[in-house]
Amino acid sequence: MKSEIRVLGIDDAPFYFKQDTTSIIGIVMRGGSYIEAVLHRQVHVDGTDATQTCIQMIEETRHKQQLRAILIDGVTLGGFNVLDCEQIQIETNIPVLSLTRDQPNFEKIKKALQKHFPNWKQRYALIEQGDLISFELLNSSLYGKCFGLTKDQAKEIIKLCTIHGTIPEPIRVAHLVASGITRGESYGKA
Repeated sequence: MKSEIRVLGIDDAPFYFKQDTTSIIGIVMRGGSYIEAVLHRQVHVDGTDATQTCIQMIEETRHKQQLRAILIDGVTLGGFNVLDCEQIQIETNIPVLSLTRDQPNFEKIKKALQKHFPNWKQRYALIEQGDLISFELLNSSLYGKCFGLTKDQAKEIIKLCTIHGTIPEPIRVAHLVASGITRGESYGKA
C-alpha cells in the first residue's frame, strides 16, 4: 500500500442536544501527512440523515476517484444519528473504517436508544453492524469495524495515517477543525 494513499477522515462538531443541526467535517489527506481538502456538511442532531449526508459529501468531492478509504470517528454523528457504514461503502465503492478509542458498551448504548427513540431497534441494528475488531498499536488500542477491507488492510491504513498518539490524522484533523469552527478554538481528543 502506498504511504500517501488518499483517505477521508470524518468527525462531527461539538453540539448541544437542543440544537437542530451540527456540522460534520471531512478531511482529505495523503496518508497522515498532507491535507488536500476540507469538506463540510450539516446533519440533524439525533436525526437519521448522517448516512445520506456522508454519501453526498463523498460523491460530490472532486477527490472521490482518488480516495482509497473513509475513516469515521465512531458510527454516529450528531448524537445518535447512526451511520450505515455498509451502505456508505456499497454506494461509494470505497472501503469504510469506523474507529473509536474506547471499547463500546453495547448494553449501555442499547438502553440509551430505548429510552430516547421509538425507532431504537433500527438504530441499534446499524450500531451492531459488522464485527468489532481490536487494533493493537504500539502503546494503545483502537476499536473499529471494517466495511470493504480486511483487518490487515485496515491496520496498515491506521499505521500509515497515524503520526502521533492513537487516532489517524484524518480523523484527528477533522475533529480539530470541527471543534475550532464551532467553539472558536479546537479542544479535546478525537
